[in-house]
Amino acid sequence: MGTIPTREEAWELLKEYNQDEFHLKHAQIVEGAMKYFSRELGYGEEEEFWGIVGLLHDLDFGMYPEEHCTKSQEIMSDKGIDERIIRATASHGYVITVDIKPEHEMEKVLYAVDELTGLIGACAIMRPSKSTMDLELSSVKKKFKTPKFAAGCSREVISRGAEMLGWELEDLIQRTILALREVEQTTGLV
Repeated sequence: MGTIPTREEAWELLKEYNQDEFHLKHAQIVEGAMKYFSRELGYGEEEEFWGIVGLLHDLDFGMYPEEHCTKSQEIMSDKGIDERIIRATASHGYVITVDIKPEHEMEKVLYAVDELTGLIGACAIMRPSKSTMDLELSSVKKKFKTPKFAAGCSREVISRGAEMLGWELEDLIQRTILALREVEQTTGLV
């Protein structure tokens, strides 16, 4: 079964393989979004677990970008980390780098919001407030349709994630904006 690291242990492990401030910030944003969705979707008792999955989802990206979602499985397995965390974090690379399809609702949420948090964050930074607090769905939808804006955020993955969850794209975007507002309020990160 493996062990579930504490938040502190997960953070230290993440920093061991990722020194880039951007990636560390992204991990914390996704962690917060995952915790938000755990509560919203009725998995509140698993909030910390969902957060750890969010925090560790890009564990291997800093040092092994060419082996993203593959090397992380090896690293976590060698550390005796719970197989559910290994599988969930790896599944966000489905169709891109691995063939591990998101099955559990938590895995589908991670798949859907990973790229979307980046797009929403980029939209927020463009605002005079530099905040998600006054960010509207219509603004994100407009930028979503502009491929050159936040070009690194895959619209295809975001759309596939919404489909996996059985949600309309607009619903996914709106719910993720709300998640990031909470993240921003509690951590100051956008």
